[in-house]
Amino acid sequence: MKLDANFNYLQDMYNDSYYPTFLVDKVKEQILEVVRFLESGSHSNEAIQDELDKMTIAINDLQEEFDEHDSEIETVARDSIGTTVEAILHAFKVDIDIETAIRERDW
Repeated sequence: MKLDANFNYLQDMYNDSYYPTFLVDKVKEQILEVVRFLESGSHSNEAIQDELDKMTIAINDLQEEFDEHDSEIETVARDSIGTTVEAILHAFKVDIDIETAIRERDW
């Protein structure tokens, strides 16, 4: 299965100039890693969660760069990331709760 080519990633972050586009692109790239993994075939929830944990930790690592550009991963960003990931899990019929999916976040 492939995700719809018109899928909207991080819409609220892209629509808000508070978030530098190149940094939102970096967050999107981490999410795309999970999408590519999901598109590559059938995986156990445990394997999917491992990929989600890697994605979340990589997004955590971007926080300093957001700070350096007078931005931060805060409420709007957290909701945007959560909504995007939740929609992807739903599209792939993955039964992992969003709070579990992004459990490694420190934002």
